[in-house]
Amino acid sequence: MISFDAFEHTRCVLVRTSHPGNIGAAARALGTMGLRRLELVRPHHFPHPEADALAAHAAGILGAARVHQDLGAAIADCTLVFGATARRRGIALPEFGPRAAARRILEVAVEGREVAILFGNERNGLDNDEVQHCHAAITIPSDAACPSLNLAQAVQVVAWELRSAVLGGAAAPQVVAAPRRDAGPPASAEEMEGFFGHLAETLDLIEFHKGRSPRTIMARLRRLFLRAQPDTREVQVLRGILADVIRTARITRGSDAGK
Repeated sequence: MISFDAFEHTRCVLVRTSHPGNIGAAARALGTMGLRRLELVRPHHFPHPEADALAAHAAGILGAARVHQDLGAAIADCTLVFGATARRRGIALPEFGPRAAARRILEVAVEGREVAILFGNERNGLDNDEVQHCHAAITIPSDAACPSLNLAQAVQVVAWELRSAVLGGAAAPQVVAAPRRDAGPPASAEEMEGFFGHLAETLDLIEFHKGRSPRTIMARLRRLFLRAQPDTREVQVLRGILADVIRTARITRGSDAGK
C-alpha cells in the first residue's frame, strides 16, 4: 500500500511563472492535497506580496520554495520527470492522463526515488527545450471550446489525483517484467544531461550530422535514452565509449594533419 510518505519524493516545479499570484495559488493547491515540495525556475516576480496573499494556509510551502536559474538544477536528482503540457506535434512523448500519471509517479516515489512534475509559463506553457527534459507528458482532457486551464488549476488537478490515488489505495508498484539482478535505479536527470552533452560533443567531433539538423538528431536521441532509462552504471559505460571515440578521433585527426 502506498502512503503519503511518497509525497516526500514528489516535487512540483513551476517554470518561468509570470504572475506571482499563481505561485501562491499553486502552493495552496499543493498544501490542500498534502504535497509540500515546490521549486521555482526563473519566476518573473518572487518573492512578492501577491504570492503571499494567495498562498493562504500554505505560507510554509511558499517560504520553503527554492528558486533556480536553470531547470536542470531543479530536477538534477530526479529519475522521473513529467511535464504538464498540451498535446504537441514533433515531440514524441508518452502521454498520461492525470490519474494514470499519478499512479506512475507514486510507483516511483514509493521506492524513494525523486520525481518532478513540471508546469510551464502561463502564456506559452513549457517550451520545446524544457519538454526535452521530460520522460512523459501529463495532458488534462479539457473541452475544445475552453482548452486552457489556469496554472494553479492545473496544479490542483494533478495534486488531487495524487492524493486520490493514495486514499484509494493505489496498489504497490506494478512489475511489468522481472528486473535484472544487477539493475540499479535509473540515472538522475543530472547524469543524463551530462551524458547528452558528452554525446553531442562526440557527434560534432566526428562530423556525424553532415548537413542534417543537430537539434533534431539530439532531440530524437534524447527521447530514445530517456525512454530506455539507463541506470548510473550503464550511463558510465556509455560515456566511457564516447570518451574512447573522442580520443580515437583526435588521434586520427592528428595523424592526418601530420601527412
